[in-house]
Amino acid sequence: MKIAFIGLGNMGGGMAANLVKAGHDVRAFDLSEGARSAAEAAGCTTFTSASEACSDAQAVVSMLPNGGIVKSVYENDVFGTAPKGAVFLDCSTIDVATAKSVIEAATSQGYDMVDAPVSGGIAAANGGTLTFMVGGTDEAFTRAEPILQAMGKAVIHAGDAGAGQTAKICNNMLLAITMIGTAEAMKMAEKLGLDPQKFYEISSQSSGYNWSLNAYTPLPGVGVESPADNGYAGGFATPLMVKDLRLAMEAAETADAAVPLGSRAAALYEDFLGAGNDALDFSAIIKTYD
Repeated sequence: MKIAFIGLGNMGGGMAANLVKAGHDVRAFDLSEGARSAAEAAGCTTFTSASEACSDAQAVVSMLPNGGIVKSVYENDVFGTAPKGAVFLDCSTIDVATAKSVIEAATSQGYDMVDAPVSGGIAAANGGTLTFMVGGTDEAFTRAEPILQAMGKAVIHAGDAGAGQTAKICNNMLLAITMIGTAEAMKMAEKLGLDPQKFYEISSQSSGYNWSLNAYTPLPGVGVESPADNGYAGGFATPLMVKDLRLAMEAAETADAAVPLGSRAAALYEDFLGAGNDALDFSAIIKTYD
């Protein structure tokens, strides 16, 4: 299948490469010349504009920084350029309202489209083990599913348009809360004289079990290998967590949803980012408890 891929950053580059590995003809675009060169090395055909990449594509996959850019790219470069009957998959993490409006616009022009944000980070993008949370009609999901399966380990139809974004921001709000709770508990145990490794061994096999502790341990040399063991480099960068929490707070206000723990987590991560930790993984928030 001819697939246009727009947005070849840390996540998109690996995703596009996995589509090539699955046998697809990937027509890639990014504003960065370096990103385009890396995509070429991975087997993609690259173009210097999004519209050129889309001109003969049967599907369009996008991985872009925010809702404004997603809306602009689809309105100016994809709609009317991609052949009628193409299916669109936006894998960006954006606000629910924009996701719904772009899908509505695509549908009005005769295209199928899904919002399909991801969970898993850079390593999963490169390894083809992402989880996709997908919003859209049954028909659009059926068309998008085999494309997403080439890039991930799990593809879940969350519901109608915007449901993928809803699942993503709620999931990441929960992740922020559990990471902060894990950091507090680990540092408190340490300050009370308990060996952090012993705390990990106990809590990871009891009621304290959670993903942040068991699969992404935020202390170096304790538990599983994680960004903490690499100076908190790589992984899921703090600015991305802050972005997702801002989207979650915006959505909570729109829905009149009570999120006191989410609000506190958002405030703590805003402070952490503002203290100059933009280059660190989000688990580095444990440093604030030293």
